Amino acid sequence: MSEELILNEIEQNQDKYVNFFQELIQAESYNPPGNEKNVALIIDKYLKDSNIKSKIFPFGDNRANLIAYLNDNFEGKNLLYNGHMDVVPSGNEEEWKYPPLSATIKRKKYLYGRGTTDMKGGLAAMVIALKILKKLKLNLSGNVILNAVADEETGGEYGTKWCINNVLQSIKPDFAIISEPSRLKPLPHVISIGERGRLVVKIITNGISTHSSWPFMGKNAIYMMSEIIHNLDKIDDYIPKIKPPLSLEELKQLMSVAFPSLDVLEKIIDEQPILNSVLNALTQFTKSLTIIKGGIKDNVVPDKCEAILDFRLLPGQEIDPILNSLKILIEKDLGYTLKSEPKGASEEVFVYIENIQYSEPSYWKDWEKSTVLKNLYRIVEKVYNKKPFYLLYPASADASHLRNNGYCTETIMFGPGSGASAHSTDEYIEIQDFINAIKVYALFAYNFLK
Repeated sequence: MSEELILNEIEQNQDKYVNFFQELIQAESYNPPGNEKNVALIIDKYLKDSNIKSKIFPFGDNRANLIAYLNDNFEGKNLLYNGHMDVVPSGNEEEWKYPPLSATIKRKKYLYGRGTTDMKGGLAAMVIALKILKKLKLNLSGNVILNAVADEETGGEYGTKWCINNVLQSIKPDFAIISEPSRLKPLPHVISIGERGRLVVKIITNGISTHSSWPFMGKNAIYMMSEIIHNLDKIDDYIPKIKPPLSLEELKQLMSVAFPSLDVLEKIIDEQPILNSVLNALTQFTKSLTIIKGGIKDNVVPDKCEAILDFRLLPGQEIDPILNSLKILIEKDLGYTLKSEPKGASEEVFVYIENIQYSEPSYWKDWEKSTVLKNLYRIVEKVYNKKPFYLLYPASADASHLRNNGYCTETIMFGPGSGASAHSTDEYIEIQDFINAIKVYALFAYNFLK
């Protein structure tokens, strides 16, 4: 009966929920610089209007985290819902069909805007689920804690990590869900039980500038960087090999529930670039050159070049061997001097490397034994009328902050939206997917705490 009450409440108020979702999209929270407080104020008012205790924790320049509770009792089971308020910048807005902060609805089916998928859709669904549970006054024996966080798009140091080490330190969750987009369209939704880590490294090459009419008088920093990039794959030989937590065959087996059989998956997988890409990413360490800057004028040999490398780590992999491999490549293989500072004399030739961001990989080792996870699976299947499947998350997210320090090992990621739409021009979400996520979060919380 209570499940029917929840579902009826959602069906009768869909338009109101979409309007609230649109408000969050229209609140600018690009990171950098952040501005998450714009979103926190909207959530705070929405919850307080429903007599839900909510508190904003401001920091920096217009930045904030938010904590809200279903009730004041933390002695029973505690369920943590986590979602981030920051979004990546929109890029060139002229390339968007609709303004990225407009929250435009098309054909009553799609909602467009920056953050619709990553991840204001999932966050809004969690906020609404909390409101529904409060309104219906269901007989629950525990608590739901909502944690709307800042800073996820730049590592989570001032968001989830800060909240765990401070305002949430005394509360021990029994289970946690992070509402990252989890659909691999055209496949059903994924329930993520692990994630890769991320290491971002800045490399600066320092050469000697001169007039481009006699380039041999100087040392071209762009050519130095080109030499490093050209030889970058050599670092694979210096990094210890590590087995992924799930083998390629195990990942295919998990994915096969979305197909009539494993044989069918094997037959079509070579024709599906997104499936191939995900499976490859989840079974190996990867590296990408994402930014490069160099040169000041067309007739000056550049004395400085800067590049950003994005490394993705498998669970269990550490950063020191990666940083050491770069040092071996630069010093021993290429013969350049490494300095501990990015500045030097005008005639000094050297390379500088810096770890500018790191998010740990994580993995819930005992996920197959969890009856709670099986119950979540049942609810997702019922709501979406499709079997979800378990998998790891190919990117990084805030789950590592919860899992790796023992705060809440039993953490999964599940949310509305397709990963392919995240961070893209014309980012969008299917409205029904958003509504279904509300159902999942509300029904799961009820079943977990009843």
